[in-house]
Amino acid sequence: MPNADECFMKGTGIAASGISCLMMLLKPVSRLHCMVFSRVCAAFKHTIDYSKVPKINECDLTENFVRGSGPGGSAVNKNSNCVVLTHIPSGTVVKCHISRCQDENRKLAREMIIAKLDEDLNGDNSVAAQKKRLQEKKYKKSEYKKQKMAKLKSEWKKREGLA
Repeated sequence: MPNADECFMKGTGIAASGISCLMMLLKPVSRLHCMVFSRVCAAFKHTIDYSKVPKINECDLTENFVRGSGPGGSAVNKNSNCVVLTHIPSGTVVKCHISRCQDENRKLAREMIIAKLDEDLNGDNSVAAQKKRLQEKKYKKSEYKKQKMAKLKSEWKKREGLA
């Protein structure tokens, strides 16, 4: 286990050298150690698992460029900048015409097809589902805080005779 001087002599600092150096640096001050260590652990609690996101080979994709539609006039209707991407093994098709630029649409279509395949394969463990759960948890926490404050305010009004 490295000592505190070794951690900073290497130029790695606390973040890169791991928990052992963090614990070594904060050993004398136990209260500060507990506070920092709990914050480090809390940071890992809200992370999203990207390990199950499917990897796509370019040979598994067919890419077609078609004419776009919608507002924009001749700049949109005459150019083939809409990308239709098909994942051959699963049969998933994505059509992307978000931008007027064909290269941007190609990149966005690949991101969209990865997200769609992730939802199909992983279901509740997909990145979108994990983000949704985190948002719901955050919303519930804020609603709880609002209700608690409203309750405290009403109790205070009753105590002061204002209600």
